[in-house]
Amino acid sequence: MILYVSVGLLGLLSLTIPVGIVLFLLGIGIDQFFTPFPLVRGMGQMIWSASNSSTLIAIPFFVLLGEVLVRGGVAAKTYGALDKWMSWLPGGLIHANIGTATMFSATSGSSVATAATVATVAMPQAEKLGYDPRLFSGAIAAGGTLGIMIPPSINLIVYGFLTESSIPQLFLAGLIPGLLLAVAFSVVTALICMLRPNLGGERRFFPLREMLAGLVHLIPILILFAAIVGSIYRGWATPTEAAAVGVGMAFLIAAFSGGVNWPMLHEALLGTMRITAMIMLVVLGAAFLNFTLSAAGLGRELRAFMDGLGLSPLMMLMVIVLIYIVLGFFIETLSLMVVTIPIMVPIVVGLGYDAIWFGILMIVLVEMALITPPVGLNLYVVQGARKSGRLSEVMVGCIPYALIMLLMAFALIAFPGLALWLPANL
Repeated sequence: MILYVSVGLLGLLSLTIPVGIVLFLLGIGIDQFFTPFPLVRGMGQMIWSASNSSTLIAIPFFVLLGEVLVRGGVAAKTYGALDKWMSWLPGGLIHANIGTATMFSATSGSSVATAATVATVAMPQAEKLGYDPRLFSGAIAAGGTLGIMIPPSINLIVYGFLTESSIPQLFLAGLIPGLLLAVAFSVVTALICMLRPNLGGERRFFPLREMLAGLVHLIPILILFAAIVGSIYRGWATPTEAAAVGVGMAFLIAAFSGGVNWPMLHEALLGTMRITAMIMLVVLGAAFLNFTLSAAGLGRELRAFMDGLGLSPLMMLMVIVLIYIVLGFFIETLSLMVVTIPIMVPIVVGLGYDAIWFGILMIVLVEMALITPPVGLNLYVVQGARKSGRLSEVMVGCIPYALIMLLMAFALIAFPGLALWLPANL
């Protein structure tokens, strides 16, 4: 059955069948070939039970929040402000790319949306100021991955939903690793540009008056992040309620920026419906597949196989990390999560590891999948914004940042407190 699921998943995806449909087809195949019970008759009830969750309502709210900020013109002003504060570093404007991606990660909850936002605003500057296209575009693609780590994160909401873990605890756990990744991205950029100054473009310095004036455009985003995350942590609102409040605040911010009009509203709502429909199809397909996998006993079969290897818990964890790295080359990130969570999480918890901690480790590995070919979505998002050059340039530019993510994964294994300290103390 393990072979059937692996070959079936990769085979159907190679036919470019939508991921959500692939998950349903795999579930139906398991029902037909591996169980004596007519599980497919429970499909309707499974879909209803999975979709009838107040937790999942947070997803369209967070998507709409990001759409409003992007289409309301807030991103360009945030980028301009960070340009004035960070362009003096070795690497110049590349640090503004990473800083803007970090700030929008703290509001949008989506890596692809974050990468698209920063790429749209930043790419016109690359050629004009003489930046190396590989490092410049690679930093945008890597910075965009922070959207699924720094709270609020749609992927963490899905992980919490599928594992019945505390979403506020997951948000807390992802904050320190996410910020450390952002700092590490800037550090490695500065080191590269100190060794190879021609890659970083011109370092620019601005008068203090202009720098202070730019802070006006950063304050609304910081307030928005504090309101959303703070209300969840303090117990004043659920993630869904906080997301709804965030949407209202995002509209106010966009309105004060002069970016709210009927075409903008139409595009934001249409984009929200498209992204939400895609996410929900994957989540519902995963719910049905998980139901059939559980009934067919795949979890027991895989656990028996892993136990038969005779490895220590740490070595078993390293095998799981390797599996995620390999699968990340071929499977889209959200799909990778929802397919593997019901299989891997019980094994990891059975080894004595914490489910919240493993959720953050998984997110780091899934972030790598966003910038590794051939399926890394952020690569194509950034290349689409470039409108010239080769995709291979973006891939090469992502290499140092992918290595940083790998180091972060090992750091989480060596020092679990990086993820667990905040949840344990707040």
